[in-house]
Amino acid sequence: MQTEITCVVAADKTGMDEKTARKYVHAGKLPSELRQERTWRTRADPFEQAWAELREMLAASLGLEAKTLFEDLQIRFPGRFSDGQLRTLQRRVKRWRALEGPSKETFFPQLHRPGELAQSDYTHMGKLGITISHQPFDHLIYHFVLTYSNWETGSICFSESFESLSEGLQAALWELGGAPQAHQTDRLTAAVHNALHAEEFTQRYQALLKHYGLTGRKSQAASPNENGDVEQRNHRFKRAVHQALLLRGSFDFASRGEYQQFLRKLFARLNSGRRERFLEEQRFLNRLPDRHLESCTRLSMTVSGSSTIRVSNNTYSVESRLIGETVQAHLHAEHLDLYYAQKRVDTLPRLRGKNRYLINYRHVIDQLERKPGAFENYRYREEMFPGSLFRLAYDELKEHHTRQQAAKEYLKILAMAARESETAVTAALAELCGRHPVTADAVAEIVRAQQVLTPATEVNIIPVDLSCYDSLLSHEEVAYAM
Repeated sequence: MQTEITCVVAADKTGMDEKTARKYVHAGKLPSELRQERTWRTRADPFEQAWAELREMLAASLGLEAKTLFEDLQIRFPGRFSDGQLRTLQRRVKRWRALEGPSKETFFPQLHRPGELAQSDYTHMGKLGITISHQPFDHLIYHFVLTYSNWETGSICFSESFESLSEGLQAALWELGGAPQAHQTDRLTAAVHNALHAEEFTQRYQALLKHYGLTGRKSQAASPNENGDVEQRNHRFKRAVHQALLLRGSFDFASRGEYQQFLRKLFARLNSGRRERFLEEQRFLNRLPDRHLESCTRLSMTVSGSSTIRVSNNTYSVESRLIGETVQAHLHAEHLDLYYAQKRVDTLPRLRGKNRYLINYRHVIDQLERKPGAFENYRYREEMFPGSLFRLAYDELKEHHTRQQAAKEYLKILAMAARESETAVTAALAELCGRHPVTADAVAEIVRAQQVLTPATEVNIIPVDLSCYDSLLSHEEVAYAM
């Protein structure tokens, strides 16, 4: 609609030539409506003759890339195609895929209802460079998300075991204060059987779901998008952690507890913007049972003749007096408790991975002392050196004695560390190694000297004067009388 008095004024206000303005006024169309789409080529298509063959190859092998086809053409027709024409072929292949190629996988957005579904997954945190007391802290986060409100929480773990799944899920539900109708994971081996198994979920996972009244769901193989809410939250959560660490100015924490507190505050901040939908979702959650379900796995095994047990594909040493006895192991996410005759006899850190071992020299030192000849080729000999000074002492002993004598003397020193004090023996070896001959007697002498008790400091306690309280009571009586 023309609002100016003349076309000249209108053209001048828009910075347009008067003739151009009159052309648009007479045409009654906008400039964008007058523009014609170009349907002709500005130069000859270098792939016109080869395109029919290329199209057949693309249809036969959908994974072929334009660059692969171009390199094949250059080999078969030397000098005909220059490197600068690759982009032309890539555009043509792209256009063919869009107009004639196969259909692409389509993602169908799902409608989420309050209190209906929770998803969980593990996300690796190692690449963030988090350290505890300046030591690398390679760990995972068990991540739990409500799909309607996106309320989320998580816990630190070190493997995708059933124990960590059980502990993480239960911790999330009790923090949430209720249970949704269903819980979905990807195809975790701790929860989901392979496709050939008659049952969908493992017995232990079914028991966990039943305890909280949850319906189990799983994503299909090679379809992580079906667990998309938690997958997307994994990415955004790690980005939020990284940004919070940058803002904090340090990726190092004094303790694991400090790091856990950092994560709790971060989850609280992330959830603060979801409060309205979360409160709506809470009304649809089911009540929790009266107690947690035990997360540990109970195993029974016989202690071998080497004073070891095999738990979850890893080897642990136990006291040699238990050889031949049957012990029970309660396997938790991060440790295992050993029981014999209904009494807990040891607590050991759980090893990560497979075919690893944890050997405590205190468990076998008394037997090694009796059989020093077995020390040199002992399978777990390296675990018999609690520190570098112990290894240095053994090497010095081998320089001055036969292997048998060196092993015998070293085992006396190791037994002293087990029975007296490893710290005191380490200090004694620090004085001896490289300065004086290392012998068990010399170590024992230094250890005894360190154990001489200093006289206790005399403490004088000044008698407490209670007269001031009597004066207060007398003031109260006067005030009461008045």
